[in-house]
Amino acid sequence: MAPTNRFVVLKFGGTSVATAARWRAIHEISQARRRDGFQVVIVVSALSGVTNLLQAIIDATGASVRQQALTDIRSKHEQLLDSLGLAMPESVVRQLAELAALVEQASDLSAKLDWQARLMAQGELLSSQLGVALFRHWQTEADWLDSRQVLQAIDEENQSDWGRWLSVNCQCQRQPIWNQRLLAEASTHIAPGFMARNADGQTVILGRGGSDTSAAYLGAVLGAERVEIWTDVAGMFSADPRQVPEARLLGELDFEEAQEITTTGAKVLHPRSIGPVRETDTPLWIKDTNRPDLAGTVICAKTKERAPSIKAISQRKGVVLVSMETLGMWNQVGFLADVFAAFKQHGLSVDLIGSAETNVTVSLDPSENLVNSNVLEALCTDLAKVCRVKVIGPCAAITLVGRGMRAMLSRLSAVFGEVGSRRVHLISQSSNDLNLTFVVDESEAVGLLGNLHQALVHAGVMRVDDMAVFGPSWSSLYRSEHSAPTPWWQTEQAALLDVAAGRSPRYVYHADTIRERAQALRAISSVDRWFYAQKANDHASVLKLIAEAGLDIECVSPGELAQAQAAAPKAARLYTPNFASADELRAACTQATELSVDAVQALQFAPDAYAGRRILLRLDLGVGRGHHDKVRTGGARSKFGIALNDLPAALQAAQAAGAIVYGLHAHLGSGILDLGHFREVYAHLASLAERIPSVAVLNIGGGLGVPYWPDERPLDLAALAATLAEVKAAYPQFELWMEPGRFLVAEAGVLLTRVTQIKHKQGVQFVGVDAGMHVLARPALYEAYHGIWNLSKAGQPADTLVTVVGQICESGDVLGRDRRIAAPEVGDVLLLSHAGAYGAVMASQYNRRPAADEVML
Repeated sequence: MAPTNRFVVLKFGGTSVATAARWRAIHEISQARRRDGFQVVIVVSALSGVTNLLQAIIDATGASVRQQALTDIRSKHEQLLDSLGLAMPESVVRQLAELAALVEQASDLSAKLDWQARLMAQGELLSSQLGVALFRHWQTEADWLDSRQVLQAIDEENQSDWGRWLSVNCQCQRQPIWNQRLLAEASTHIAPGFMARNADGQTVILGRGGSDTSAAYLGAVLGAERVEIWTDVAGMFSADPRQVPEARLLGELDFEEAQEITTTGAKVLHPRSIGPVRETDTPLWIKDTNRPDLAGTVICAKTKERAPSIKAISQRKGVVLVSMETLGMWNQVGFLADVFAAFKQHGLSVDLIGSAETNVTVSLDPSENLVNSNVLEALCTDLAKVCRVKVIGPCAAITLVGRGMRAMLSRLSAVFGEVGSRRVHLISQSSNDLNLTFVVDESEAVGLLGNLHQALVHAGVMRVDDMAVFGPSWSSLYRSEHSAPTPWWQTEQAALLDVAAGRSPRYVYHADTIRERAQALRAISSVDRWFYAQKANDHASVLKLIAEAGLDIECVSPGELAQAQAAAPKAARLYTPNFASADELRAACTQATELSVDAVQALQFAPDAYAGRRILLRLDLGVGRGHHDKVRTGGARSKFGIALNDLPAALQAAQAAGAIVYGLHAHLGSGILDLGHFREVYAHLASLAERIPSVAVLNIGGGLGVPYWPDERPLDLAALAATLAEVKAAYPQFELWMEPGRFLVAEAGVLLTRVTQIKHKQGVQFVGVDAGMHVLARPALYEAYHGIWNLSKAGQPADTLVTVVGQICESGDVLGRDRRIAAPEVGDVLLLSHAGAYGAVMASQYNRRPAADEVML
């Protein structure tokens, strides 16, 4: 490999240097960079766990604890060398001796910050000396580079003594002299991260994330072509993958976006590492040591200009709010100066700020403040001299990050709705138009990150279709899961094109898929009776298939009762009307096999209809669930069900009418993929039913969801069966009923529609089709997602970004916005998936456009 003046800096963290396999990966990665023509500088952290042991030495009060920590550090390095078949190198022996000498001085010097800095540096000094020995053992030219010679700390105004020794910043100028020195020595250098020197040449520490920051500083000093941070994940993700497995890998970010993401909670990269590379315009890569083939994240000065998009959502816990209120604040010159002087005096930095005429509230981020009760108490004592003070915490700050935040506010209704159901203390929108933050009680943040991430994707403001920015999900990269089954329509393309040739638009249903779904539900033995929710799809052939599979029918109107009687006369019919008239209820009592009543008044104004009749009471358990606000059928804002505090009145009215309450019923929403929901509903109903001797049936409704979005995982029916069996075993005295609709038919149906026109307008390609919101209302009504494919161009790459619209004279007539399909032409047949539920049944002839017909394939 010929000498080169092109430098690359590679940083490897504690877990990446802790095992023999990881060191071999480091060696191979560095050799690959040499083959690419780079001079390589490797920056390493201490072996995993060593920094904590060094901190334990500082914190220890007894010599025995310190000596045990020293023994453990020595053992970690010996075990690693043994696994590699390598004797202890002399350089590591000397470094361990230096560490032992520092430990001996602990009782006299442990309170001194300079001693702490020298001690904390030992982990990286050991790992880097070990790395040089390994590379030479593998016959690879490598020299040790003392980072303290290259990186000099800078004195900063108002810096504390602790900061001067244990959390420094460094000079960031290019220093060509170091390029010349390194070129004259070896092709590869290994340097300790985490440390620098002060003006007197003494060892100082860069603080939290110091090794990341060291690599960034070295990249700046050397004028490196890039800095690569190698870690345990492929890069930055659109959310913390530990909480949101469907978070997407971020392929590219600019420095400002990356700074916001790291500052607001992302842990893969320390925020301080962005500054040096940003100042010197040095690209920074984040890569996975275990899987170097993955693309990772590239952070650079400028990325291609794109439409506004939220790139990530992050969360910080342990946030403390300080609320300051006084009537004298308005127009009082110097009030804020006095307030913030108190924060400065107590060494507290302010993160977020919200203000009103008589109130200023600020947040303290624990990652940047040494917040404890004594400091807060002293702060409040000082602030109380000028205002009333209230401390609120612990809180969680949820932050959306992306360029053009203000332009996306109108599309964040689902986000505001989700956050608004919690107790919100503060909302902050940054002046640089890069972030929007909500601060809520920490206890109310559980599960919020995942819900909001999903809402952002569904609202189209996190543009996961932009493959240059968003890569695969964490789940698809790191979980060994079975791939999704091939949709039935992909094997029936020729038949579907023939169907579309006859007429367009057209709904097409697949009989085998409906049968398979019905059989899968029937296999769940803990459910005693299944009632298909006819409102999902009432096509006669669909009803007949479902009845033949052994399911009964749930109806909500006289028309549905008649349709069910005609198409499936042998199936039992459960009637669950809403705001029905007295005449309708009387008629239903003669036509329906089972009856569910959802209002006290319904029992009072037609008491003659119920005499001797067994009924279920539909209850509102106080909360709604589902994929959209308009499908949540529980809670104070929902028109469905009897409120729990009205249950005694309902029981009294049923008794007065001569009805027998033999069942309780609750259906709280639709499109539910969380198994815990069904457990909760059953347990809640069972606890109520135990107080009503006549109750023998619990109907926990339907709402079984299907995965409309590509990243959504299907409902695990085996897990559902286990969940239901568990709750049934706890209350074996009750029959269990369920009433799914969507699950049986959604994936069994597609909508075929033909392209009528293509229009280009200000960067947007509109594809007009002969279907629209009159044919498929769900996108306009629920902001629902349906996959879209160009069936006429099957097999061609889906590389054209389009917005698919209908012919209706409404701005809301959009079937899919910002979708990638094979390049369309007028006359092509497009297919919309998951159209078997709430498709044709909700169609209209608005604008006097004809509805689509339906075909069973």
